[in-house]
Amino acid sequence: MTDSTQPSLDSPPPTPPHRRRPRYSGKNPRRFEEKYKERDPQRYAATVAKVLASGKTPAGTHRPIMVAEILGVLAPQPGAVAVDCTLGYGGHARELLARLQPGGRLLGLDADPVELPKTEARLREAGFGQETFTPVRSNFAGLPQALANAALAGADCILADLGVSSMQIDDPARGFSTKADGPLDMRMNPQRGQPASVFLAKLSVAELADILQANADEPRATELAAALAGRAFATTGGLVEAIRAALPRLNKDDTDLTVRRVFQALRIAVNDEFGALDTLLRHLAACLNPGGRVAILTFHSGEDRRVKKAFEAGLRDGAYAEISPEVIRPTAEERRDNPRSSPAKLRWARRAGK
Repeated sequence: MTDSTQPSLDSPPPTPPHRRRPRYSGKNPRRFEEKYKERDPQRYAATVAKVLASGKTPAGTHRPIMVAEILGVLAPQPGAVAVDCTLGYGGHARELLARLQPGGRLLGLDADPVELPKTEARLREAGFGQETFTPVRSNFAGLPQALANAALAGADCILADLGVSSMQIDDPARGFSTKADGPLDMRMNPQRGQPASVFLAKLSVAELADILQANADEPRATELAAALAGRAFATTGGLVEAIRAALPRLNKDDTDLTVRRVFQALRIAVNDEFGALDTLLRHLAACLNPGGRVAILTFHSGEDRRVKKAFEAGLRDGAYAEISPEVIRPTAEERRDNPRSSPAKLRWARRAGK
């Protein structure tokens, strides 16, 4: 006879009580961690559609920019080899992969160990197997090595989107955001290098002024460098407050622009983005098959100047047969629907030979 007050050995374990998700204040979520519906588009498609319709990017995602223009420039064909040097969320890669089939292949480079596995999973779920899509943990400076490791002599199409992905900007834990407080990190690969907090604390006034000028064309570089260089800021919010305090007479809109420029300059320096871009541009023509095409999206003048000069030099030297005669900008409709596309500039080049 079994004691009715004791659970049977064969009975299932008790169901844990349901725990409600913590409520956020107000009608709509504001913090990144509260936007769980935006970060799960498969379950909450209606919520994501509503966010997109408002001209915003759903949290934890990224909207690819100038897709039609890039496809028109690169003209991917079935059976071709393509490289997306900045895989990110995989939006551009997915469009390229669809046009490379049957028989084509794409290498997707990204230095971010947090986002790369997520994007690989999305593309695998979309039907692109290992024979079609190869993810590579590397920044775009590693393009020649990535091709060599894949036993490829060159590519028919190469894309580099130099913008920071929305997943990185929106997540305060990554340290890129000027709007939400988080650790002052800014590393594309959090497993390598030093965070922005350590980097900034080691800089002299002259060094920081040079970085602000070179990386962001900051008109108040000297004044800001004197206020920020050598100081220890643990969080993004602390740095934002210090920038605002250094410019007390500046109106809010101009101060906000200054904050974004300072963050841009530090991010570029922390990740040596210009060094990586210079390396890519130096090897780019040799990584293209004869007649192959490259498209590069830039988002500020320092990047665009480098790309323009490299393409012009390649045309003079005979490495390129043709380059974009002028910069291509997003349409007015895209700028309205996706404001983050507004500063984008697209340039392209075609390798000499057939």
